[in-house]
Amino acid sequence: MAKKTNERRAITTWPLYLMLAVVFVLYIVYQQAYALSFVLGAMLFIIIAILVVIETVNSVRDKEYKRDILELIMAVVAILLLWFALKFFLHTSYPLDVVPSCSMLPVLQRGDMIALQGISNISMLKAPVIDVSAGAYQDMLNSTENEQLLCLAYKTANGTTAVSQFMQPGYSVGLYRSNQSGSGVISPDAQTGLITYTCGVREVKFDNGTIENEVYTSAITVAGTTIIGDNNNTIIVYQTVPQDYFYRMGDVYIVHRVYAVIDAAGKYYALTKGDNNPGLDIQYDNYPANESDIQGRVIASIPYLGYLKLIISSQFSEPAGCNSYPIGG
Repeated sequence: MAKKTNERRAITTWPLYLMLAVVFVLYIVYQQAYALSFVLGAMLFIIIAILVVIETVNSVRDKEYKRDILELIMAVVAILLLWFALKFFLHTSYPLDVVPSCSMLPVLQRGDMIALQGISNISMLKAPVIDVSAGAYQDMLNSTENEQLLCLAYKTANGTTAVSQFMQPGYSVGLYRSNQSGSGVISPDAQTGLITYTCGVREVKFDNGTIENEVYTSAITVAGTTIIGDNNNTIIVYQTVPQDYFYRMGDVYIVHRVYAVIDAAGKYYALTKGDNNPGLDIQYDNYPANESDIQGRVIASIPYLGYLKLIISSQFSEPAGCNSYPIGG
């Protein structure tokens, strides 16, 4: 007579893993389709959750579930040891991060995992350093609306001004103010902030192959020193503050390139800009990052590996700006 057993057959999971791989590929391919990418991202989240539950149930049903639990604990311990080792050797509390947006295209892609090295000295940042007085810098912080000037294309007709980020027939390039001080085109000579901006035009290529001319900030002048953007400067991750526009939009950590460093009587502040953004962060109502806000400088990146974090944090849909990148400027 056959021996009775209370064992139950383990739930087969390979179809779910196959589905996970297929949906993940589709999620990456269709990032530009907002609704579809959201659905695919939600599907990935659900599949991962189901797999976790099933694998847990299978482990409990297994006669050797204690061994499985021990292996899981060992894996967790190994990951924690690796994490603390990275923190120690890279001198930062955040040795790994993920690129959440497309503001650094084409150098960094959304979903790239990045390795960071802590900043122990401002000399570790490759960027021009400009000396200003502590008083001048404080005056700027007290009047940040003077820095909220955007480089745009504009056309005035019948008392109405139309603006665009891209050049169009009959449009001119200029600075546009839109803040508490009012709105409208201003003369370059009318700039009153610590930082003044020079506008230019660069080519931007779209995914469909078209190329358009984008108006952007081509240079800044601080305390009589003019600086042109350099794509060889250091890329950093910095933490925003509640007063920042980026923070209010839900972006706590920003991955951008250092445009220049302000030395305000021995205290250092980084002026930053996304390579794919037409303006510096400060032009969009964000404060310069001080040394304590900088989590580290980017020293390496691995494509796609960071998508899991984006999915788990419910950042399913691709943000604006992912369908184009600059090919000049």
